[in-house]
Amino acid sequence: MNNNLIYNNNNNDNKRGDKKPPPKKFDFKCCKDNTIKSLNDVEYFLNNLNKFSRYMHLYKFFK
Repeated sequence: MNNNLIYNNNNNDNKRGDKKPPPKKFDFKCCKDNTIKSLNDVEYFLNNLNKFSRYMHLYKFFK
C-alpha cells in the first residue's frame, strides 16, 4: 500500500466537530522592538562599511 495514502488518512486535522484554536494575538510591542533592533543593526553596518572598505584596500595592498 502507498505510504502517502496511509499518512493522509491518519492525519486528518479537520474532523467534524473539532474546534480550531483561537488565533494568536498580534504583539505590536514585540514586533516594534524587533524592527528597531534590526534597523539599528543595519545602520551600524552601513556606518562601518566605509572602514571595512579601507581595511580591504590595505589588505590587498600589503598582500
